[in-house]
Amino acid sequence: MLQNNKLSNEEKTRISKLLSKKLAPEYISYRQGFGKMMIPYIEGWTVISLANQIFGYDGWSSQIIKMEIDYCDVIDHKYNLGISCIVRITLKDGTYKEDIGFGSSENQKRKSDAYEKAKKESSTDALKRAFRQFGNSLGNCCYDKEFIQKIKKFEKKKRILFLLKIFLDKKIIIKIYKKIP
Repeated sequence: MLQNNKLSNEEKTRISKLLSKKLAPEYISYRQGFGKMMIPYIEGWTVISLANQIFGYDGWSSQIIKMEIDYCDVIDHKYNLGISCIVRITLKDGTYKEDIGFGSSENQKRKSDAYEKAKKESSTDALKRAFRQFGNSLGNCCYDKEFIQKIKKFEKKKRILFLLKIFLDKKIIIKIYKKIP
């Protein structure tokens, strides 16, 4: 758990500006929902990476408040499991947000595999839903239908260059960039 540390006015302003920015197309993924509708979402690793950039790697923490089995059925020796989870995200100044997530696992041969998948899925879903309450750049913009319609028109850039900058020098990045179609 983080200690209650006040943020400077400069930190508050910087964080507030970053949180208000909407995500670029390359940060938004899509999955098929009901009626073949495409549902926008932010991936778990992406929201964690963005939170580390916005708040700092030590500027936030997460805690599972509650995890509950919603159903567990065994049909034809296969496990079907649904788990809900409440996660709290706490910032270093004590501000926190909570939300619920859900995860399921169907037709698993092993009980342990069913639990592992459903627990991970529910905790990641809850984490993402809690983070989105902080602002657009942590996924809240995915709920803005007008924004999503506009952003779909833009071509996604390759995120690999952004990630490589952390580990490679500029000469190597330029060489890699030239090879990307």
